[in-house]
Amino acid sequence: MSETYTVIIPARFSSERLPGKPLRDIAGKTLIQRTFESAGRCRAGNTVVATDDEGIAQAVRRFGGQACMTSATHQSGTDRVAEAARILELGPTEIVVNVQGDEPDMPGELVDQVAGLLSTDPAARVATACCALDSPQQYVDPSVVKVVTDAQGHAIYFSRAAIPHAREARDQALDRVPWQNVRRHIGIYAYRCEYLQTFSQTPPCKLETTEGLEQLRVLWMGEKIAVAEASRAPGPGIDTIVDLERAIRDFSRK
Repeated sequence: MSETYTVIIPARFSSERLPGKPLRDIAGKTLIQRTFESAGRCRAGNTVVATDDEGIAQAVRRFGGQACMTSATHQSGTDRVAEAARILELGPTEIVVNVQGDEPDMPGELVDQVAGLLSTDPAARVATACCALDSPQQYVDPSVVKVVTDAQGHAIYFSRAAIPHAREARDQALDRVPWQNVRRHIGIYAYRCEYLQTFSQTPPCKLETTEGLEQLRVLWMGEKIAVAEASRAPGPGIDTIVDLERAIRDFSRK
């Protein structure tokens, strides 16, 4: 893509399931460093960690990264990204890619792909990505967010429920459900700064609070989300101690 863009990685110290998560060690490097380095293998003009914790900011600066201190009162990572974009004085048409801080295996090529999709789709206010499910169990797993799209590749809906519902397979064994055609949403987002601020200032809608999925606010606002089929899907994110232990094993082998 010809446009430059900025990657902002929101990272907060507090986590109910894994306190201090960004600073947890994964085979010699912190989680936030792993995420920064992995996502940073893209063509972004700049990569910045947005955090409310001075310890995280210091850790980022120690490995040579840029950190931006933000409020501790944000309700979501997107709000933190929006504040960081204001602090960095990014222009209204500049593209920001929000990479979650617990993704130590986020491919740089996927970051480029999502930014490029927003750059080339004038109908979309937001761009994101999806990939195939890994197993039929993921089809009914509420922790795996599913997405359905229209003919133009724009999101129709995101849900923790099993969508699209396989009516003809409702009485069949799970392994006979056509789950291979279902797409899993990948939590990476690109927006232009002007819309990022508008989104952040709009109160959550009922769909969003019901599903616990803030991207539904975009659809509720009547806007388009472009969804790319990931050129390369990221590895698993880190939400629990089990995830962390798995990541330690995986990175120790590399």
